[in-house]
Amino acid sequence: MTPAGAPTVIIVDDDDLVRASIQGMLKSVGLGSEAFATPQDFLRSQQSDGPSCLILDVQLPGLSGLDFQQELTDAGFQIPIIFITGHGDIPMSVKAMKSGAVEFLTKPFRDEDLLDAIQQALDRDRVRRQQRSLTEELRNRYQTLTAREREVMKLVVSGMLNKQVAAELGTSEITIKVHRGRVMQKMHADSLADLVRMGEKLNLPLGERSPQVTPTPKKAFR
Repeated sequence: MTPAGAPTVIIVDDDDLVRASIQGMLKSVGLGSEAFATPQDFLRSQQSDGPSCLILDVQLPGLSGLDFQQELTDAGFQIPIIFITGHGDIPMSVKAMKSGAVEFLTKPFRDEDLLDAIQQALDRDRVRRQQRSLTEELRNRYQTLTAREREVMKLVVSGMLNKQVAAELGTSEITIKVHRGRVMQKMHADSLADLVRMGEKLNLPLGERSPQVTPTPKKAFR
């Protein structure tokens, strides 16, 4: 078993010899692995909580590797994929790479080429996990804001000045300054630019007024 949090290379190939060969090579360089004969066996397994990547055979009985890649994408299952095949062609490799594959290797391939692809895939998954962790932390901070503080944050990161936010929400500028200060403190933002970047990660509306706030109607003057 791979220790918790350690990198794991997952192999899905219906050829017993191929699975054993790759696992032996990975063991020789100190990488943990799990091997499965079918995509269904892989999906039924307990997923690793550390960086991982998937070595996936293109030619599988029933569901092809390319179809399985699409199913994983549709399900929101994010794992870097390295395709291996004994019968690859250019259109097939182009399709795999356009769908996000890290590499497309044709058998027989060199161990060095596979190891290079694995390292790239694991690095990509580490970055993805770090970004996901940071985003979850931002969401937790955002949840500590009051409803009014969230309104203020959305308007501030959209580019509005304090006086514009005050007019939009029908309150005083000094009140907005207080709310803004609390937002900065709760979000751990050191600057407006920092807060804007947080807004982008949280998918808050930027560059336009918040759709959840109805602008205060202006009086017409003759």
